[in-house]
Amino acid sequence: MHWDEFSDWGAKISQWAADYHKNLRNRPVRAQTQPGDVAALIAQSAPEGPQSMEAIMADFERVVMPGMTHWQHPRFFAYFPANAAPPSMLAEMLVSTIAAQCMLWQTSPAATEMETVMLDWLRQAIGLPEKFSGVIQDSASSATLAAVLTMRERALNWQGNRSGLSGAPRLRIYCSAEVHTSVDRAIWVAGIGQDNLVRIPVCGARRGMDPEALRAAIETDIAAGDLPAGLIACTGGTGTGACDDIAAVLAVGKEFNLYSHVDAAWAGAGMICPEFRALWAGVEGADSIVFNPHKWLGAQFDCSAHFLADPASLVKTLAIKPEYLKTHGHDGVINYSEWSLPLGRRFRALKLWFLLRSYGLEALRQRLRNHVAWAEDLADRVSQHPRFEIVTSPVLSLFTFRLAGGDDAAQIAFVNRINDDGRIYITQTQVDGQIAVRFQIGQFDVTQEDVHFAYDVLCELAA
Repeated sequence: MHWDEFSDWGAKISQWAADYHKNLRNRPVRAQTQPGDVAALIAQSAPEGPQSMEAIMADFERVVMPGMTHWQHPRFFAYFPANAAPPSMLAEMLVSTIAAQCMLWQTSPAATEMETVMLDWLRQAIGLPEKFSGVIQDSASSATLAAVLTMRERALNWQGNRSGLSGAPRLRIYCSAEVHTSVDRAIWVAGIGQDNLVRIPVCGARRGMDPEALRAAIETDIAAGDLPAGLIACTGGTGTGACDDIAAVLAVGKEFNLYSHVDAAWAGAGMICPEFRALWAGVEGADSIVFNPHKWLGAQFDCSAHFLADPASLVKTLAIKPEYLKTHGHDGVINYSEWSLPLGRRFRALKLWFLLRSYGLEALRQRLRNHVAWAEDLADRVSQHPRFEIVTSPVLSLFTFRLAGGDDAAQIAFVNRINDDGRIYITQTQVDGQIAVRFQIGQFDVTQEDVHFAYDVLCELAA
């Protein structure tokens, strides 16, 4: 492809993108294809010669689009959103065009320095104190793995990377059952082992970790000769929006010198609104905090903000410095590849710069406040409908409910009816061993009319 042709197709694809977003409500939210349908339409081997962009784009429409679930659809109420505000998309176009590998300061000084400043913008926006420094990870899963590795190394006096875990004390990590499964995976990858992830019972309306049960579990492990290493708390857990009492559980962790990580992957964006910060009161006592601007805030996936009270512990865990990665003559510069698991790094900070400048914090706050208010209103309407019963009340913009009188099979069948219908998209979760219907509002362009439409669909398909 020549650059003149690139320019022409760039304009065409940009127009296609605008038309796609303006007409998303006309598409089913979830892909309506069956397993294997898309693969059957793709040639079994690569072509030997070039093919025209006209042919490629025609096949894109024919092959790809019918098999896409539309995460930017305003009636996407499943999982958590993976938003992509227009300025964020434009920034990603520039990033893809420049195509820089931003692993070191010297490989892209602007990317490194903008990342430092953008994470400080976010730190201020969510009310964290100045002691926190930030780095952009690809996802909260990577931030959690980095935190677990730091827990491991700190507990083993920084010898785990060198000596391995053979012969070391059995390490113990503490969390509730409400944390994301990325915690389990981090435990596996870190070599700590699933059996050493200690699940603490939850209590209260917010389904938070019981601080006294946490203390008892730690004391039991110490008595057994095990080595408590870390604590993972959550604000806005994926299943029901569960929120630990951050101040209380961190206080217990500090009694036993545990490294603490707070997973606020979804709910952390809500903390740009000061009135929501009670959900994570005491978070300033954490060692590590993560939230995803690519979920609720509008930054295009992927973009995860990882804040650290003491970056030196993370760097000591992850940094490796062969000669070819040294930056001579510029002492003191930050090389963010030493703060993250991958060596290679994308220029993710640019989309934050575009996003935050294009909207401003107050406009973003208003969007989130709308989502919360609409979720509370919808939950109230659902609670008054004879076919439904609320299971967990709204936490920010997430709540769960059930078909009244229906068993688990009935709940799954209801979810499947809705998603096969295609007009809205939801998912299920499990609460106290029973299936519940999960509903969250957070897509960047959702309107109150979309929420009212969703209620009508729920009522129609529950009949």
